[in-house]
Amino acid sequence: MIMLGVENVERSVKFYRDTLALPLQNQSSEFAFFSAGGITLGLNLPLGKAVQPRPGATEIVFPVESVVAAHGLLVDRGCTFLTQPREVFSGTWGATFTDPDGHRLTLLGPQ
Repeated sequence: MIMLGVENVERSVKFYRDTLALPLQNQSSEFAFFSAGGITLGLNLPLGKAVQPRPGATEIVFPVESVVAAHGLLVDRGCTFLTQPREVFSGTWGATFTDPDGHRLTLLGPQ
């Protein structure tokens, strides 16, 4: 499980559920939990209030079948990318964006 401190649970739920299309498992006023492949991604309001600034030297990497296709879909859904799709090493591409709280998220996989 990975827990991310957030400023606003509803705003972050909308991003992870609607923009990234992660399945929402459970939600309360302070927490939300998503299925993210083999892990559970948790959003934690008390953690977000206790630790400032919220984002740290952490990056969540999502494996995708096509970085270019996933990038295009997320741009259409309103994501702003810090880096455009690029080859990060032979045959593997990446593109990085942030969630509403500034946590870094990266798409990684074939072009």
